[in-house]
Amino acid sequence: MTGMDRMRGARRLAPAALLAGALGLAACQTAGGSGATAGAAAAEGPPCGDRPITEAVAGAGRCLMATTYGAETAGADPTLVVILHGDLSSGGAAEYHVPIAQEIGERPGVIAVALVRPGYPDGRGGSSQGSHSGRRDHYTAENNEIVADALRTLAAAHGAARTVVIGHSGGAAQTGAIIGRFPEVADAAMLVSCPCDVRKWRSMRNRSAWRRSQSPIEFADGVAADLRVVALTGGSDGNTRPVLAEEYVAALTARGVDARFVLIPGRGHGFNGLWPTVRRELTALLDAPSG
Repeated sequence: MTGMDRMRGARRLAPAALLAGALGLAACQTAGGSGATAGAAAAEGPPCGDRPITEAVAGAGRCLMATTYGAETAGADPTLVVILHGDLSSGGAAEYHVPIAQEIGERPGVIAVALVRPGYPDGRGGSSQGSHSGRRDHYTAENNEIVADALRTLAAAHGAARTVVIGHSGGAAQTGAIIGRFPEVADAAMLVSCPCDVRKWRSMRNRSAWRRSQSPIEFADGVAADLRVVALTGGSDGNTRPVLAEEYVAALTARGVDARFVLIPGRGHGFNGLWPTVRRELTALLDAPSG
């Protein structure tokens, strides 16, 4: 059974009527998560209240802001593409990935979601719940669990046949850790400008260690062999140097994972300069047979 077949089976357990009505309902009908956190959240009601899932997504008892394209036109069994932004360490709202989602959502059969990571503002007056710890050392177990559960919520609500996650910079670090810890949440992942070895990344930049953050390289053994991974880094990226993603991909391929590294000559760390190559690789993923 392929990863895409596995996800189809899991997501189609939900009744068709529930999936058909999901876009007009609240972002989450249950609090999500587990243990005391889930119990407390359930007592307080759904974390996103009555906001539609096209605008807000529940994950592990938290509410994440979202901007969605293609939900009304994708039809049955769509491909879900979720984009996670970078750290924006100099400040500002998490919104640069919204135009990218809009472009992706124009493709037939695709729903694209620009998801806002925990603690970040969305540029429209809202903010995702949770903490980004001052935009430092925040690829934590808790934040990764929030995002992973939000991916589950999105896939179930949209009736997705497969899920592709695109992460940029810090979003790529979270994506890499998530697919190692929760391999069922995605069928493919694109890691753009990835600090895939967080400790090595901090050391290479002569910065203090991030001791709470989870690193993709630490969870490489958990990535499913049938999950497709493409890592892309600019050849002139002085922030997340290419070796960080290259070594992560090597760890995956050594286990038989369908992973490869793409070097983008002359490009730096910013997503816009990398997007033409990322678009090409995404198109190849979406056009590839799903079974």
